[in-house]
Amino acid sequence: MTNITKSRVAGALLAVVLTLFTGFGLATPASAAPVSATQAECGDTSGFTVVALSSLPAEATDTYELIQRGGPYPYEQDGTVFQNREGLLPDCASGYYHEYTVETPGSDDRGARRIVTGSAGEYFYTGDHYASFDLVDVNS
Repeated sequence: MTNITKSRVAGALLAVVLTLFTGFGLATPASAAPVSATQAECGDTSGFTVVALSSLPAEATDTYELIQRGGPYPYEQDGTVFQNREGLLPDCASGYYHEYTVETPGSDDRGARRIVTGSAGEYFYTGDHYASFDLVDVNS
C-alpha cells in the first residue's frame, strides 16, 4: 500500500469515526450544549484569560440567559454589532461580534459591563467598558 493510499484510508476512517461520535449530525442548535469557551473563526483566543460564567457578577448570567432566549433586551443597543475598535478581540469581519449590556446595580446608565458574542459561539466579558476582555466558559 502506498503512502497516498494509506493517507486516504486513514482520512476515510477518521471521517467515519467523527460521524459516529457526532451522532450523524442530528444535534440541532436547540439540543446542542452551548459552547464553553471557543476559538474564534477568524483569530486566536488562546491568549485570553478564561473565566467561568458562574464567577462573574450575577447580572452576567442574567444577560447570558437573555442572549440564549433571544431577548427581550433592556437597551436598544443590545444585540447590535460590536465594531472592536479597540482591537482587543481577534480581528474579524464587521458583523462578527455583537454586544449586550450586563446590568450594573445602582447605575443611572448602561454602565461599563458588557458581554460580546462572536459568530463562532464565543463569549467575551468586559467589566471596564472594552478596556479588557476575558473569554467566558459558559458551562461553568
